[in-house]
Amino acid sequence: MSQELSLNINIKEPRWDQGTFMGRAQHFFKVTDPRTVLLSSQALDEARVIVENYRAGIVKPGLTEDELWRAKYIYDSAFHPDTGEKMFVIGRMSAQVPMNMSITGCMLTFYRTTPAVVFWQWVNQSFNAVVNYTNRSGDAPITVNQLGAAYISATTGAVVTALGLKSLASRLPPIVSRFVPFAAVAAANCINIPFMRQRELKYGIPVTDENGNRLGESAGAAKQAIVQVVVSRIGMAVPAMAIPPVIMDSLEKRAFMKRFPILNAPVQVGLVGLCLVFATPLCCALFPQKSSMKVSSLEADLQERIREKNPDITTVYFNKGL
Repeated sequence: MSQELSLNINIKEPRWDQGTFMGRAQHFFKVTDPRTVLLSSQALDEARVIVENYRAGIVKPGLTEDELWRAKYIYDSAFHPDTGEKMFVIGRMSAQVPMNMSITGCMLTFYRTTPAVVFWQWVNQSFNAVVNYTNRSGDAPITVNQLGAAYISATTGAVVTALGLKSLASRLPPIVSRFVPFAAVAAANCINIPFMRQRELKYGIPVTDENGNRLGESAGAAKQAIVQVVVSRIGMAVPAMAIPPVIMDSLEKRAFMKRFPILNAPVQVGLVGLCLVFATPLCCALFPQKSSMKVSSLEADLQERIREKNPDITTVYFNKGL
């Protein structure tokens, strides 16, 4: 007779050590696994039942630890961590690779005309708005006005950057034009993320001790968190938007590609997808999800409150977001 699964497994935390880059990478390879997008509603609901029952102290007969962790990651991929609601499919982290590979591939393929540049930058920022809304925080909810302002600002920033650089690049070697979409995406990220999280910059984000006890809110921690997210987002775009243009510039000079130009878009999308499969989880793993900073780097009033109540604490922790 098989032994019943222990109830001491902490499925509130990732399976792998988040203090190391490799542990974080393994975690995010699971979180961003595009195969979970294809799972049926029945499979998602089964995973939810397993996770919720386990948290309530009920173990399905014959359930193994590997099956429990698989159910946990399926559950996390489809259900909002704060509300428990099933998330819109294209807004899930597991949809990042297939959606971004399609959009980025088209941005890199159709970059020569102004209407195409405007259209694909708009599509990209519309997708980003869906992702931001789907993954909105329950602790600092995004209002419709904030979402709309961020959407318009990021789209305007991306289009202006793309068209401005496109105009400059027309005087430079043709390959330079291929990198215009990347510059536009990087500029949009620098606008979009701070705008979406402006409430955090104004009021701060929760900071805790190592045991998760809340110590207060810090705008300084919010700034560090947002910088880390912007760096990660731009890092995700670098391989997908820098490597394929170089390869395609070489391929398009070959007789085969000149004979079958229709292959341009599929090949480009495939190359982008290959880069994103690795770049997305690896760049999410650049910084710990539970980030930290010294008490001495916090706002003066928060430092004073922490030292008054908890004089032994020298480091605080906070969720950097994605």
